Amino acid sequence: MLDIKWIRDNEEEFNSLLHKRGIKLDSNVILELDEEKRQLTTLVQQFQQAKNTKSKRLAGLKGKSNKEFEEVKRDVEHINEKLAELSTRISQSDKLQNIMDNLPNLPAKDVPYGTDESMNKIIRTFKEPNIIENAKEHFELGNELGMMDFEQTAKISGSRFVTLKGGLARLQRAIISFMLDTHTEEFEFEEMSPPVLVRPEAMYNTGQLPKLAEDSYVTEDGKFRLIPTGEVPLTNMVADSILKREDLPIRYVAYTECFRSEAGSAGRDTRGMIRNHQFGKVELVTITAPEESNLEHERMLNAAEEILKRLELPYRVMLLCTGDMGFQAQKTFDLEVWLPGQKKYREISSISNCGDFQARRMKARYREFGATNTTFVHTLNGSGLAVGRTIVAILENYQNADGSITIPEVLRPYMGGESTIQRIEK
Repeated sequence: MLDIKWIRDNEEEFNSLLHKRGIKLDSNVILELDEEKRQLTTLVQQFQQAKNTKSKRLAGLKGKSNKEFEEVKRDVEHINEKLAELSTRISQSDKLQNIMDNLPNLPAKDVPYGTDESMNKIIRTFKEPNIIENAKEHFELGNELGMMDFEQTAKISGSRFVTLKGGLARLQRAIISFMLDTHTEEFEFEEMSPPVLVRPEAMYNTGQLPKLAEDSYVTEDGKFRLIPTGEVPLTNMVADSILKREDLPIRYVAYTECFRSEAGSAGRDTRGMIRNHQFGKVELVTITAPEESNLEHERMLNAAEEILKRLELPYRVMLLCTGDMGFQAQKTFDLEVWLPGQKKYREISSISNCGDFQARRMKARYREFGATNTTFVHTLNGSGLAVGRTIVAILENYQNADGSITIPEVLRPYMGGESTIQRIEK
């Protein structure tokens, strides 16, 4: 959530940054509603003070049947009526809250302006793209191996689900273990195992609600939502907390199953594992002080890149433009891995610095050394990496002419020393 006080003090900058994100809303609309709400709040406080004074006076007159007692009693009753009226007006005046809840984070100053992904900026590349003659896409390779089942799975769960078998199921487990070991042992992330069902408040805290409500699944009683990303439970580990400065930064990593309705993606990536309703992801989350968040952003990017480097997969780092960033982010790097079967780069990780946007929603603060006041933390998150898309990238980049898949060397210790995945003979 944005800081309303900052908006009051920086109207022109706010308007400019918001317009860069494609939001056509003027600060005057927000500030007028804010002024009205503050006036109502001030009136409530004044009436409450008057009520306290009158109530004390009334208590002193209790038991005395006189004119003054009756007058003070009527005054208290009148004040109660006004307080009820003002409270109703404040509770009904939710337009400001609705606007604030649906405003995205403002972009950092070094984020390029753009309207869509075509205007993202290439930062660097790793390895030249593999050009494989007659390269097949991952779902063709998986089907030919007899280890990637979409048809029978559709009978169980519908479209956009997959069942992995044999060598590919083991490859998935190997990838998860490799990623978790790397992030915990070399990048000092603490491994977590969080729930995948969370309360709506947790989704609101990280910005998935109310703006992105259609993207997630909700239980029939409305009490829980399935997480669309491990970012939700991990970031909420510090909700409603006042942290010590010496405990920062806090770094979490977890493998979770994630669930997305893929609302609005009809017709996109309907075949294969690129865009499924259920998918696995190793998620990185960092909680830090404001002055360290940019360095932590680069550190998190480096951790995610290291996975791709050790898998020897060609990739590029993109700085997202203002029109392509996620709702919560103020700056985002995407890692895009090369897929020979598709002959294009595809996103495999987004690493975002959210500043204090999520912290304001979830009331996560820290206290500096020796200070009495508190400051909102900064939160960061990123995939390290999306497991399904990593399988896709390995299949397409390590495919062999005989239909087998070479296992990246770094994964072989997790695969019992095997060097290839061979077709299942029926």
